[in-house]
Amino acid sequence: MTPDTTSTPSDTLGTPGITAADAVVATNHHYDLPPEVFATFLGERMKYTCGLYGTADLSLDEAQTAKLRFIARRLGLRGGERVLDIGAGWGSLTCYLAAEYGCEVVAVTPSRVQIDHLTERAARLGLGHRVTTDRRSVYDLDPDGSFDAVALVGVIEHLPDHHAALATAARSLRPGGHLYVSASCYRSQWHRAVYAPRPASRDVAENIFGHADLRPLSALLAAVEDTGLSLVSTTDLTRDYRRTVRAWADNVRAARTRVDALVPGLADKLLRYLETTEAGWGRTTKHYAFTAVRSRWGHHEETA
Repeated sequence: MTPDTTSTPSDTLGTPGITAADAVVATNHHYDLPPEVFATFLGERMKYTCGLYGTADLSLDEAQTAKLRFIARRLGLRGGERVLDIGAGWGSLTCYLAAEYGCEVVAVTPSRVQIDHLTERAARLGLGHRVTTDRRSVYDLDPDGSFDAVALVGVIEHLPDHHAALATAARSLRPGGHLYVSASCYRSQWHRAVYAPRPASRDVAENIFGHADLRPLSALLAAVEDTGLSLVSTTDLTRDYRRTVRAWADNVRAARTRVDALVPGLADKLLRYLETTEAGWGRTTKHYAFTAVRSRWGHHEETA
């Protein structure tokens, strides 16, 4: 029997009192800042999630490229696939997959600023024929089962209804298609109950991101299982995110004058967020990547 992925169960995955529209408006308050702000500290790929350092002595840009390669492998890409990038940001993954794998990528984000930047970036790189932008929320998508791969990289935290978002992602996949999700999580439901209400946590969630709601990994994996997909891998990337955040903070400090010239007072706000985040890694929060496949059996995939 195939699970019903069209409805949201009455579980802990929804955020009471926050609608999808509320979350979009609140989150865009951060992501609609000028792209030049993020270029000052994210690195050349403008990828707003962790790099992949492993044990190597890599630069931030090298680690971000390694992470994009890791995502492509986890998605089982060989070349020419059709990919849905939900929460595409400024297009780091979208443009990488289009350029390096010849993929046809549909990039979804509700941010007008990000859509404009991504469209210009794809055109500048000669990828306009492979990249389609879609300014919508994941909740407004009409999944048709036509994608070989779907990615949600660092976006689940901003979505008030995780289950509905993951169900949409699952229904977007063709049989045998892969889902990749990376998410920052509380270590456990106990940690979420204790630390989420604290002032520092609420400051980051509400005053930096506009809306952010971290869940324990167990809740997210249960939601994926409810979609009918088969889980095939889970990777702890917490150490990598800690190194990434440190690199971002160093960049903000080095570019403080430039950041504040773009948005007065923003440098201190960003540093407060980055320092709070770094303090929590491994203690109260973790960062995971997990992969699932639209298949009854799953499969053995490359994990390098």
